[in-house]
Amino acid sequence: MSIKAVDLFCGAGGLTHGLISSGINVVAGYDIDPICKWAYEKNNKGAKFFHTDVSKVSGKDIETHLLGAEIRLLAGCAPCQPFSTYSLGKTDQQDKRWTMLDEFARLVDETEPDLITMENVPQLLKHEIFQKFKSHLEELGYEVTSQVIACADYGIPQDRKRLVLLASRLGGPLSVRPRNPRKDRVKTVRQAIGSMPPIKAGEVHYKDKLHAASDLNEINLKRIRNSKPGGSWKDWDESLISDCHKSETGKSFGSVYGRMEWSKPSPTITTQFYGFGNGRFGHPEQDRALSLREGAILQSFPKRYSFVPKKQVVETRNIGRLIGNAVPVKLGKVIGESIIEHVRLYRPHALI
Repeated sequence: MSIKAVDLFCGAGGLTHGLISSGINVVAGYDIDPICKWAYEKNNKGAKFFHTDVSKVSGKDIETHLLGAEIRLLAGCAPCQPFSTYSLGKTDQQDKRWTMLDEFARLVDETEPDLITMENVPQLLKHEIFQKFKSHLEELGYEVTSQVIACADYGIPQDRKRLVLLASRLGGPLSVRPRNPRKDRVKTVRQAIGSMPPIKAGEVHYKDKLHAASDLNEINLKRIRNSKPGGSWKDWDESLISDCHKSETGKSFGSVYGRMEWSKPSPTITTQFYGFGNGRFGHPEQDRALSLREGAILQSFPKRYSFVPKKQVVETRNIGRLIGNAVPVKLGKVIGESIIEHVRLYRPHALI
């Protein structure tokens, strides 16, 4: 297939892996975080990682990767933390991450790709910077669509909503394909991680060093033993409730210190999903939080996706960040399939 793609803000390769799985040839990924390199290149054959700030990347750099392509795709997920629900009203707009969507637009100007995909949090819709980005693409002649996608609708075992922007110069609108009830069945926590070997808090499974659960102190061990699936700290005995949750402001944080439910998709996987107190990340049955591997599976990474070399020590915070920040692989695949359907309609000769 002569569709070539470059992935900006590529992280550990969630979007890239999904696009490759759909049949798109992703040749390069750029990210400012050097620890992404191993996971990105190890799992995505043919895609080269570049440890570079996207603001330092030129159109000529991108053009080099896309030489000879019949169809050129520029993809990426600009850093979403400034636009998240948690950060709204709290993030300094001088934070450099606010400007990354402008850098994406600059590279569109300099490379004029045939297709564009950008994924982010739905809250980005509320910001002027997104409307400016979308209007700019339209001024350049792109047909632009933006959709909020419920990941669970496409078989991703997670209650996660994402904004997907797609833009095309090939003719006609490009959008994420409709959900197929036969193909895209809702997947539950049990279906995703129910077969994982049991481990205890603080334990690492001998066959997979990413199947590792954070340790719990005595009070948190008591708390999780008193937690029920789908519940919260409000179910505990008074002696286990922390003082901060007894205050008026603390009472609103009902989603922390909870267990997931086997029969439903997981809550949104964040960069701190490995901590019991950071959300409803308690295992449905075992007295521990999610392991790193379980979090990756709930993000629809393949079970054998490698995040560190075999002999390297796993740094939980770093790997948790890579997993939580990733575009769910299956969402990337759905986006890729939608792009291929669009190309098949408007440029069928480009599909070999």
